[in-house]
Amino acid sequence: MKTNSLDFDAQALREKILDLAMRGKLVPQDPNDEPASVLLEKDNLKNSDEKPHDIPASWKWIILGSGVNFYNGRAYKKNELLNDDKFTPVLRVGNLFTNSSWYYSDLKLDPNKYIDNGDLIYAWSASFGPKIWNGGRVIFHYHIWKLKYDNTAIDKNFLYYFLLDKRNVVGETDLHGSTMKHITKTNMEHLPFPLPPLSEQSRIAAKIAQLFALLRKVETSTQQYAKLQTLLKSKVLDLAMRGKLVKQDPNDEPASVLLKKIKAEKQELIKEKKIKKTKPLPPITDDEKPFDIPDSWEWVRLGDVSLITTGNTPSKNNLIFYGGNLSFIKPADIQNMAINYDTDEFLSKEGEEKGRIAHKGDILITCIGNLGRNNVLNKKAAYNQQINNISPLILNSEILHFFMLSNFFISSMYRLASATTLPILNKSKLASMFVPLPPLNEQQRIIKQILKILRGISND
Repeated sequence: MKTNSLDFDAQALREKILDLAMRGKLVPQDPNDEPASVLLEKDNLKNSDEKPHDIPASWKWIILGSGVNFYNGRAYKKNELLNDDKFTPVLRVGNLFTNSSWYYSDLKLDPNKYIDNGDLIYAWSASFGPKIWNGGRVIFHYHIWKLKYDNTAIDKNFLYYFLLDKRNVVGETDLHGSTMKHITKTNMEHLPFPLPPLSEQSRIAAKIAQLFALLRKVETSTQQYAKLQTLLKSKVLDLAMRGKLVKQDPNDEPASVLLKKIKAEKQELIKEKKIKKTKPLPPITDDEKPFDIPDSWEWVRLGDVSLITTGNTPSKNNLIFYGGNLSFIKPADIQNMAINYDTDEFLSKEGEEKGRIAHKGDILITCIGNLGRNNVLNKKAAYNQQINNISPLILNSEILHFFMLSNFFISSMYRLASATTLPILNKSKLASMFVPLPPLNEQQRIIKQILKILRGISND
């Protein structure tokens, strides 16, 4: 089990633990335990004809409602809002899961319409499930049942874990309603319930609690490790951008010379009419420079060292544009360490002529909504209008990729983005953004060091 990976699936493990528990495979049986058949006779429990799976010989299948009573709650009035010592809180499903607003009532009700600490309850509508209540005396809403039993055959904690395992409770025939799915009281009462000896019920419940507690610790450790990974990656990129990740080599050709070569390359492309001449971007003043970089580096605008193009979507009304072999990339296909080429749409040859094409070595970056996700293409692909393509001139694609993953660059994108509910950064603003430019040889050393550290952090 990889506890240092976000692939860790704690919920799947919980479900497996519950499944093993209800099959009698989580703790060993004790031949000295009084068998469940004695409990049946003592408490007049009813055998279940339905037996969903095998259970140990000392267990028995019973009908849940023969051993457990399900008490309905009551409706509440919308004007029951006052909080006073005379009033009792009214527990609704929303209070269990999402809503902190409480209603209160001064009604005097039957004792079974109240829940007290330690009572086992079950919210049967919408986000349904069991809970052992620990919130003081309350009146409960009719979307909640209180579970009680006048026998000594069932351990409350074991029953709680049985109900927590949704596979025991919810089947297609049990669900009713369209927008608010729920299980009926009748279906709940007729559920087959695997009844172990009472001592074994207690051992099973204790074992589940122990394993769940361990899982919570692992989850916490996993989350903390993931945060640490993110923090370390961020720090690595920050050091790289500031020229502090590798040593400078005085023999390297300075970035000022590289920048002249890039400008010459762009002029040649204009001369060959491969790109159009554009208005020069304004120089970066000393006051605008965000932080210090080595003397051999240069501050540049992204548009000074690359060609930037916004994607488009060939008309969906013309089916001839789709169904080919060219991946049509959308923002969801771009992750910071991978690009999904097995997309939900592919362009045909005709669609390729209408679309925007990026090539191997180009960088696709998201510029609407979740800004800044980017990666380097390893083959030709088309891309939609929510993505900009950055084609670096001379310099290494990966250095731009990593620099554009930095907190500095991403936060700058959001500052420049249009002030709407959906952040949008257009091509012009993207081109105006600052990036530090190291010498070409140092770029290679930086990339090598970043990759080495990231592999160590990820523990691949």
